[in-house]
Amino acid sequence: MSTTNIFTPFTEEELMPKEEKLEVIKKGKQFSIGIPKETCLNERRTCITPDAVQVLVEHGHELIIEAGAGEGSFFTDLQYSESGAKITNDPKEAFGQDLILKVNPPTEEEIEYMKPNTYLVSALQINLRDKDYFLKLAERKINAIAFEFIVDEYKQLALVRLVGEIAGTVSILYASELLALSNGLMLGGITGVRPAEVVILGAGIVGEFATKAAIGLGASVRVFDNSLSKLRRLHTLVDSRVPTSIIDPKELSKALRRADVVIGALPRLNMTPIVTEEMVAKMKKGSVIIDITIDNGKVIETSELTTMDNPYVIKHGVIHCGLPNLTSRMPRTTTKAISNFFLSYILNYDEEGGFENMLIRKNEMKQSLYMYKGRHTKKVICDRFGLTYHDINLLIF
Repeated sequence: MSTTNIFTPFTEEELMPKEEKLEVIKKGKQFSIGIPKETCLNERRTCITPDAVQVLVEHGHELIIEAGAGEGSFFTDLQYSESGAKITNDPKEAFGQDLILKVNPPTEEEIEYMKPNTYLVSALQINLRDKDYFLKLAERKINAIAFEFIVDEYKQLALVRLVGEIAGTVSILYASELLALSNGLMLGGITGVRPAEVVILGAGIVGEFATKAAIGLGASVRVFDNSLSKLRRLHTLVDSRVPTSIIDPKELSKALRRADVVIGALPRLNMTPIVTEEMVAKMKKGSVIIDITIDNGKVIETSELTTMDNPYVIKHGVIHCGLPNLTSRMPRTTTKAISNFFLSYILNYDEEGGFENMLIRKNEMKQSLYMYKGRHTKKVICDRFGLTYHDINLLIF
């Protein structure tokens, strides 16, 4: 049987299957990071410790830190420069980098220092913002990520949880100080002396850590929340040692009249407060209210924003503390916690080849943005401030 030769212009070697060549993502230095000094709310926290700076520099990043940025957390410029950061006296230089890490959102003046397409990562504190803030950011075509929206791979609000753990514990410690100031009571229980009564509104992370701290000091604790599953979870965590209740006005009023300390730990974004002025007026004189989530909506009608210089106001004989940055009272611990988070956050993006690649691949990254190249991408913010909403999934494929 004769074989016919098939003509081909290729050699046998050229016809052999070869491995597919894929694009290799270049790793190494991805962006320069600016750490400006905090200028509002007497802020003492910062986002990065000198130890974290050292790791980031070793991974090829350039860090520009404004002089004095770490002073509030007891980190010196010398410690930062020895770790490999460049110290600058010019805030414009710190704000002129590819990625800006801040605790509080930038002021209108600071927004002017930013380059278009910069990534800004900071808290949002929506209750303290106005429409102009978002319009100014949009004008500069900024990509903005809020602490409050950062979600991890388990769909948890990672940074909110982390800061919430500290806020819950600090709220009880600070309430203990204020209680001693107002009427000389100690929060804990002593043999033969009735323990102080603590009412916690909210059984989330903040409420959980406030409950643990109050129990640890020996106080008598009662927790209210509208979510049965959160109450059940808390009940299990503290071995059923704390009475819990759904928010029923009659039951709540009764508990507030007996309370020495009230901790507000329920975000009330665009919602009415739970504790009315009438309920506060019936509370014991010298009792203490700490509204932790005041920057996300009031839990107590009479609470108002306070500052580190004047941390409380007195209404109806009751001390009201409304610090939006309560964890700034423990700045070094909070800075270390935030820094640990951002170190893994940035290194994780290095592995994936930078922020733009992460935006395309990871849905949770998209959810953390409230602005992409100047377009508003969070519906809750657009509804509140009357801004045009853009679906992030239609902007990034």
